[in-house]
Amino acid sequence: MFRFRTCLSAAACTAALVFAGCSTTSLDDNVPVETAKPVAVPGAGAGQGAGGASSSGTSASGVASVDLTKSGTGGADAAAMAQRVVYFDFDSFIVKDEYRPMLEAHAKALSANRSKRMTLEGHTDESGGREYNLALGQKRAEAVLKSLVLLGVLETQLEAVSFGEERPVSTGTEEASRAKNRRVEMKDK
Repeated sequence: MFRFRTCLSAAACTAALVFAGCSTTSLDDNVPVETAKPVAVPGAGAGQGAGGASSSGTSASGVASVDLTKSGTGGADAAAMAQRVVYFDFDSFIVKDEYRPMLEAHAKALSANRSKRMTLEGHTDESGGREYNLALGQKRAEAVLKSLVLLGVLETQLEAVSFGEERPVSTGTEEASRAKNRRVEMKDK
């Protein structure tokens, strides 16, 4: 550790701290900037433009952008629009990546028609108390709402409500039945 016994002025101490930093790597170990090669971004392809931005829809961070103005693949959009249920893991309100195409298709439709409204109904299985399940159902509905808002839907077009365990689609006590009840249903208003 770097020790300071005395400092002639506060500015000298500050400058010494800035130059000392918290790094454990010495400057001699680093590759000079002139010889460093650009890092390949998975999926970026040849469309990499100046400044690290990609013209192919993938940013330098590797996160693909979504263009809601393009017409999609037709059949894939129709199939995604037909799906209206997002399922969740036990005691979770994290929207899984597998529902992204469905959410993108619904976001595209809602963005194209700003007068269209949708209710997001959060549900749980019978595990847990009534109040807990109502809160979990609300968190699930709000997670889907936030996903759609991030995809360009106006928050005023969406309403998140929770029914907790009150409206099961499956009444069995085995895991497969319970898994069907951990869901958010997307319903047009």
